[in-house]
Amino acid sequence: MKLIILDHYSQASEWAAKYIRNRIIQFNPGPEKYFTLGLPTGSTPLGCYKKLIEYYKNGDLSFKYVKTFNMDEYVGLPRDHPESYHSFMWNNFFKHIDIHPENTHILDGNAVNLQAECDAFEEKIKAAGGIELFVGGIGPDGHIAFNEPGSSLVSRTRVKTLAMDTILANARFFDGELTKVPTMALTVGVGTVMDAREVMILITGAHKAFALYKAIEEGVNHMWTVSAFQQHPRTVFVCDEDATLELKVKTVKYFKGLMLVHNKLVDPLYSIKEKETEKSQSSKKPYSD
Repeated sequence: MKLIILDHYSQASEWAAKYIRNRIIQFNPGPEKYFTLGLPTGSTPLGCYKKLIEYYKNGDLSFKYVKTFNMDEYVGLPRDHPESYHSFMWNNFFKHIDIHPENTHILDGNAVNLQAECDAFEEKIKAAGGIELFVGGIGPDGHIAFNEPGSSLVSRTRVKTLAMDTILANARFFDGELTKVPTMALTVGVGTVMDAREVMILITGAHKAFALYKAIEEGVNHMWTVSAFQQHPRTVFVCDEDATLELKVKTVKYFKGLMLVHNKLVDPLYSIKEKETEKSQSSKKPYSD
């Protein structure tokens, strides 16, 4: 498990975006080999998405051969509602990059048979070859996606009733009116995310500090579902200084001492421009008389 500690939210967002960029480019995706990326919604990943959009617009990164699977969606909220996760992803990320719409996968919270929709989502992930990198965020109570406290740590994609803490936290997106906040959602399970070959979890802000403490310094506990990723062979937690406020000083010092090594994951920072240059040079015929 890696814990990446940066000073501020913007630095944590940039580190995460650089890591995603390097992973995609090093994977060398193409028509026969897509990179599969799990994605979250919410305010935490916005800075990361902005950097990824910047990389695309600068010509350093392409999503042409990337398939995405989002973590969750509200039940009963119209797809074009401004607070639906369909709208969130298209407005904040997808419409700004070169990803093909058919390669984006978001659960349908208005499906006639919600459980069948969840089962089909699991099958789509399998058909895509599994998730290469699942990026996630957490709530103050340590839930990942909508796997609220008490969720099974081997759960799969399913219908979930939202906890009151989550409804209260999301009310700010619905004019502060609790009655407007959906009470149910479709969500990938903890087990679904655990199946990914790698997991990166973004945790920023002092209000997430106790959840990070539970994820890092205490044991695996279904009341703090993010703690399950202690047992994943390749987990990267990316956080800012504020999120470490509940950690022991020696824990923070230990992981900060590893930053010289961990920063090699994003430095050098790769670009598809270099890949294209390599291809053009290799395709040139050698000189001959």
